[in-house]
Amino acid sequence: LHSTLFEAADAMGIITTHLVKLLLFFLFTFHSSFAEVFFEETFQDGWKSRWVLSDWKRSEGKAGTFKYTAGKWPGDPDDKGIQTYNDAKHFAISAKIPELTNKNRTLVVQYSIKFEQDIECGGGYIKLLSGYVNQKKFGGDTPYSLMFGPDLCGTQTKKLHVILSYQGQNYPIRKDLECETDKLTHFYTFILRPDASYSVLVDNRERDSGSMYTDWDILPPRKIKDVKAKKPADWDDREYIEDPNDVKPEGYDSIRAEIPDPKAKKPVDWDDEDDGLWKPPKVPNPAYKGPWKRKKIKNPNYKGKWKTPWIDNPEFEDDPDLYVLKPIKYVGIEVWQVKAGSIYDNILICDDPQLKKKLLKKQKKKEGLEKKRRHKGQEKREKGGGERGTVDMEIRGAVEGLGSPRGPTPFFLTFVLNFFL
Repeated sequence: LHSTLFEAADAMGIITTHLVKLLLFFLFTFHSSFAEVFFEETFQDGWKSRWVLSDWKRSEGKAGTFKYTAGKWPGDPDDKGIQTYNDAKHFAISAKIPELTNKNRTLVVQYSIKFEQDIECGGGYIKLLSGYVNQKKFGGDTPYSLMFGPDLCGTQTKKLHVILSYQGQNYPIRKDLECETDKLTHFYTFILRPDASYSVLVDNRERDSGSMYTDWDILPPRKIKDVKAKKPADWDDREYIEDPNDVKPEGYDSIRAEIPDPKAKKPVDWDDEDDGLWKPPKVPNPAYKGPWKRKKIKNPNYKGKWKTPWIDNPEFEDDPDLYVLKPIKYVGIEVWQVKAGSIYDNILICDDPQLKKKLLKKQKKKEGLEKKRRHKGQEKREKGGGERGTVDMEIRGAVEGLGSPRGPTPFFLTFVLNFFL
């Protein structure tokens, strides 16, 4: 009887566990069904049909191209991206996407980049473009709505750009955000919400967050200091005051600062007639405490340090659509690099911050292998050996058109497989 009861209890526990998993699965599916992926690019089959290489600077001999490669020390040799190729060049390539707006929805922009080279000086950012863009002429002068990503130069500059366009003018973030400088793959994520709050993440760790109202000089500040305000005459900002009840001890002023040294002795060869009357040298008096001062006590009338008050800024005019970018129609890469070799991959534009995690989970598994392979590559170089090359394919000519960007379906399949496995 006891064993039967235990078996029944175990069976109930197993059933409960599966019910909980099933419930979580349906909740997740219900939530994800409302999420939307606007664009996802992992540079696999059909990627060339979505990207157009620009001819900007090509007639001047200053335009670079891209290689299709996994790089020198990939975490997965089959996981390829596009790599800047040819040193001291301008690189420009773009993909057209279904028009999207972030009005009343969260915007999530994420991509990965690996600086395999000693870049010396150059960018590694991406841009979201609005309006019509002639992709064959896409370049540094093409207007954009968002520019996001790292920019390196020497050992001093390792900036992480977040530049937003508002009413035709570009506004860089006021904060000094730093990017990664090693030669491994890193994911950069920018999240912009309908309340104008934002988050910047690197490898899914928050690097910074705040509000467009305070961290960009787009609108005048809501509050300003009242320059006309003055500290009230009766404002007491003395935290401590002398104790009026403290009384100087009797005879305090008669205590001398120095006294004759009681240990001193008159020298044996001292002659009072020739040398004068001998006096012992002076030494500090241990009983002397300096000029008398009353003790300090807490000031009962202390009001704190006076500060200039803040008032409403008469020049501030709110814009409830401050966070809204112009409708996005393209995603582009437009950078200049002294030394080429940066690999772009895993571009994701969606409206749900949870969806970005699927790519990060995959990358986490590859991160260790990437580090090991890079370390082995360094050892080979130190020993004078070469590194194994990769089979690369250059993007050549103009490639028009856009394939349908993948939606959340692959994410669901991954979740279902994980669930049943």
